[in-house]
Amino acid sequence: LGSGLEEVLSSALLSADDELGQIVHEIDEISKALKSDAPDTESLRVAVHPAVWGAVKQALLDRELRYLALTDDLTCLYNRRGFFAAATQQLKLARRNNQGLLLFFCDFDGLKRINDSFGHTAGDEVLAQFAERSQAMLRDEDVFARYGGEEFVVALPDAGKAEAVKVAERLVAAIGQTPFIFREQAISLTASIGVAAFPADGLVWLRLFDQADAALYQAKLFGRNQVVAAPVAGGKWPGRAPEEDGIADPAPSPVSF
Repeated sequence: LGSGLEEVLSSALLSADDELGQIVHEIDEISKALKSDAPDTESLRVAVHPAVWGAVKQALLDRELRYLALTDDLTCLYNRRGFFAAATQQLKLARRNNQGLLLFFCDFDGLKRINDSFGHTAGDEVLAQFAERSQAMLRDEDVFARYGGEEFVVALPDAGKAEAVKVAERLVAAIGQTPFIFREQAISLTASIGVAAFPADGLVWLRLFDQADAALYQAKLFGRNQVVAAPVAGGKWPGRAPEEDGIADPAPSPVSF
């Protein structure tokens, strides 16, 4: 086969996708079947090259579309769909291997005021900086996602609750102690985190999210800028009110939220 086809196949091999691997396997079989002395070898070469190239491009396009469907475009983290796709596999592994798995539910304290004072571009920049800052503190195997708006979730496989709470406390401290920068303006902000553990606090994601959300609500209720682990007092979620209708904030300084 021609050198152009070999380059395509080499690129496909390096990509290591299942679809591309299948393409390479099929084309390899075709290549073996081609005989240099066969009268139609040249016509087969001409026909195979565009077919392979088209298949490889389609596989790469499919991969890109899957990436976009599972990724938050602002932070480049998983979105909600991507989180459940990845974290569900982690939960299955935790069950199979009899291991713990922790869930963080993180919410900023007062991000709305940043949007009101500096504009939504500032709020977006804070979210992007938070994602980058937090990723540096998490393990490669941890599943980190923007759940929606200013809410983030993290699934930590093979971790105990005490260890996970310490990680959450470091995240909260890193947010509160290091201002975010927007157009040379330092913006101080805090966050609260609720923590729930598999299997102690729930055996399925719905229950774990309820428990982590209830713990997050308690963190807000107790003054914000802190970590609370499930189970909360009473063991029930009291219903989280919108920020402007629920828990009052202390009066902020002009650039501290």
